[in-house]
Parts: sequence; structure tokens; C-alpha cells
Amino acid sequence: MNLTVFGIGYVGLVQAAVLAEVGHEVVCVDIDEAKVERLNQGFIPIFEPGLEALVKENHAAGRIRFTTDAAAAVKHGQIQMIAVGTPPGEDGSADLKYVLAVAEAIGREMDAPKIVVGKSTVPVGTCEKIKERVAQTLKARGREDLTFDVASNPEFLKEGSAVADCMKPDRIIVGTSSEATEAVMRELYAPFNRNHEKMIVMDVRSAEFTKYAANCMLATKISFMNEMANLAEQLGADIEEVRKGIGSDPRIGYHFIYPGLGYGGSCFPKDVRALIKTAEGVKFDAKLLRAVEERNNAQKSVLFDKVNRYFQGALKGKTFALWGLAFKPNTDDMREAPSRTLMEALWAAGAKVQAYDPEAMQECQAIYGQREDLLLCGTKEAALRGADALLICTEWKSFRAPSFDALKDALSTPVIFDGRNLYDPRVIARYGIEYHSIGRTVSAATFPPYGSGERQWDRQ
Repeated sequence: MNLTVFGIGYVGLVQAAVLAEVGHEVVCVDIDEAKVERLNQGFIPIFEPGLEALVKENHAAGRIRFTTDAAAAVKHGQIQMIAVGTPPGEDGSADLKYVLAVAEAIGREMDAPKIVVGKSTVPVGTCEKIKERVAQTLKARGREDLTFDVASNPEFLKEGSAVADCMKPDRIIVGTSSEATEAVMRELYAPFNRNHEKMIVMDVRSAEFTKYAANCMLATKISFMNEMANLAEQLGADIEEVRKGIGSDPRIGYHFIYPGLGYGGSCFPKDVRALIKTAEGVKFDAKLLRAVEERNNAQKSVLFDKVNRYFQGALKGKTFALWGLAFKPNTDDMREAPSRTLMEALWAAGAKVQAYDPEAMQECQAIYGQREDLLLCGTKEAALRGADALLICTEWKSFRAPSFDALKDALSTPVIFDGRNLYDPRVIARYGIEYHSIGRTVSAATFPPYGSGERQWDRQ
């Protein structure tokens, strides 16, 4: 099939590459000339496992092309997929100016029947606005004879595994009341729908709402677990043991119940706020969603509060090693990352940061530029040298099994503040390192070193 994708951001590029991989002919259009030129030269603007090879192979085969020529792009595709950004406005609502600008471009350039597909995360009712904008533009051209339909097809990608999520989706949501549009969408996604029926067809508004409901449910699980972690510390419980206990219940499951520093990225914060604003628009008080956001905002300061208490507020002149800048592993995305809240609080207190991340160093440089109180290090070991403590913000695999002897020798003060609960406090204790994590009252000082014989389980 011939497909046009507007927007070469995270969602648009991944979806376009995967659709090209199965044989569709995809033209990607964006207004950013530099981005288009770099993609045509083989430079991928984001880090996502497997994406670079996928784009390069399909570009070389001619199945995916990048252009700024909207007229040619609209003429190419029977399906016009809108995957542009919907950034939050000052009040938290989703800004639809880019979505509606694409709708106008489609109406201005189309010369044959089209199916317009909303892939961007948009408030309920947006597809109706897209339809109205296309129709207005066609009327202004005197081409009301041209037929089109608008469908909703929300994405459910996880950064860090987006290619796999596209190649093997757990569900394909399509919002349409048209049997003809449904048939076209089934043809488009047929290569991903072979093992069992994954396509769920519903009305357009329900499809738009499904995306928000899914992200807000996951955000709620994260905020709930972080609230339980904070309470566990006060009650003398270990949240990691609690997590195993509740996760074993199949009604709850293990996904998204890891305590930490709160959610970040491009989706959860924006979508929770957008749905709150949508609720306000219909005079509905979204009490739970507001609590989810409030807990998440507070959670991002938890690690700084622990550090500040430990050093009794005397942070000025201190240097801290920081492992992990991205909001989650396997991405370079630092949008609303907990690391940013932590670093900015440390800087405000007069401290310096020596940071390392496997992928987000360039992004960090782009955000903060050159600062005397920020040193971006080439390795995680380099970030430790001379630091007063180690702070962990992202659970990259390469952080999970460091040399604790080397770590202790490198730090001025042998103490770790772990925002992702990567380590077993009993193991850390054996190295004489003090350990502060999330939702666990157990400190390294509580445990004897190896061979002391003071606790039976140390000998087992």
C-alpha cells in the first residue's frame, strides 16, 4: 500500500520504518529541512534499539523516503497518517496546531479520495476537528466532490522497545464507523495480525480515549507504588519484598510496580495533564488523576531530599556522581526525566554534578550547554572520581553489577543514593558502603561485614 506519514518524530519514524519493513511504500514528510536531509543521509535523530538498521535498509530499498514536499507526499498515499507532536500548552492541554495544520495541508493538496488516520495522541473529539478542517479546505478550493474519511489509530509504543512493539503489537486499535475504512486498515496491518486477531475496532471517540486511559492507568500504577514505597519507609517495611508479594497476584502483575523516582518522558506526564484538562472541560473533577500527578511531581524530589538530609543541608561545594540521565533505559530521551529535577536542585544548593549515561550525554549537553557545575564523563567509573556520593537515576543494565571495591575507593564518602533500587542492601553492606534506596529502611550500617557471624543468613 502507499502510505504518507506526517511527522518524523518518535512515533512517526518508528511506525513508518516498520510499515516499510513489511513491504508498504512510505513517504515521510516533515517541515524540518535539516532533519529530512540528515535522514536521507542515514543519520537517525533518536536512539531506539533496532531503528537505525531498519530505516537505513528500507531507505536503501526505496520503501521509505523523506521529504518536505507536502504536495507530493499527499498525492503519494491512499492513507494519510498524522503523527506530529501535540505539545502541552501552558495550561496542560494538548496543543493541536500541528495536527490541524496537517489536516489543512491534506485538504489543500489532495486530488483523490483519502483516508486520514490520526496516530498522534490527541484529546477526544480531535478526529472530528480534523474532518472539519479538511472539509473546510476542500470547500475553499471548490473540491467538495473529493471524498475522505478520518479514523483514529492510536499508538502504544514503549520507548526502548518501540520497534518490537510495532512489529509484534499486543493490540491494534482502530476507531472508525466506516466498513470501507476498516477494510483498508485491516489490509494495512495484515502483516502484524496473522497469529491471532489483534485488531479492535470501535467508534472514533472511544479509540481516542483508549490511548489516554491506557497511559493514565500505567501512570497510576507507578504513582501508587511510589506512595507505598514512601509509606513503607515510615513503617519499617521493605517495598521490594512488598512488590514481589503483590506482583504475584495475577490481578495486579509485576509490570509498572517498581518503586523509583517517578515517571518522565514524552507521554505519561503530558497525557495525564491533558486528560485532567479534558475532564475540566466537561466539568468533571478528575480527583485520582490529579493525585497521580501530584505524587509523581513530589517523587522526583525524593532522592535530593535524602541527599540533603544525609549531608545536613551542607551541599555547597560538594560533588556528586550521577549515573543515568535518560528518563528510562534504552533511550536518550530526557524529557521530564527525574535526573533533571535532581541536578537542578543540586545546582541550586551549590553542588557540582559529574554525570554519565550510555546514550543521553549529547541530549544533556543540548539541554544545559556548558556549565561549570556539570561535567559529562565518558564512563561511569570516571564520574565517580573524587565525588562525595553516587546518585543513581536510571536503571541501565550496565549499572547493575559494578565493582563495588573500585566504587568505594573512588568516592570521597562511601555512600550510594539509589533511586531505582538496583542493589541488595546486604551485598552493599559487605563492601562497607552506606546505601540509601527507595522504600527500604534497611541501611548498609544495619548489616555486618562478611565473616562477622552476627546474622545467620549472612552465612547461608
